[in-house]
Amino acid sequence: MSAGRICTRTVVTAADGESVLDIARRMAEHHVGTVVVVNDNAEPVGIVTDRDLTLRCIAAELAPAATPVSEIMTREVRTTDESTPIKQALRTMAGAGTRRLVVTGAGGKVAGLLSVDDFVKLLGEEATSLSEIVRKDRPEIA
Repeated sequence: MSAGRICTRTVVTAADGESVLDIARRMAEHHVGTVVVVNDNAEPVGIVTDRDLTLRCIAAELAPAATPVSEIMTREVRTTDESTPIKQALRTMAGAGTRRLVVTGAGGKVAGLLSVDDFVKLLGEEATSLSEIVRKDRPEIA
């Protein structure tokens, strides 16, 4: 199974010149905690989380309306190709100490976002499937 198969395909994006306030409003509008900052070719150049807004903007007493997202985003974007096996993607996340990977497709363009939550969801689905197998295979005790 590949990273592209389990990732979230709807990704909220922004340009690096947009204000932190615009990004925060977009997060609220889409009910997400992560925005991927992209260049004109839809390639990831940064990532911003709700935690970044708190620690790098609010706690630093920056003015959200006047601060470009480029000042608070994480520039070292961890990515994985959509064809990457999930085991390898999980190793990448663990090695980098990150909870998210930007999934890229053709030409290095953003294709999705893979988070720890996606792995938890997959594990839950697999556990449910295994439970069904055991339940159906188990003889009834009279």
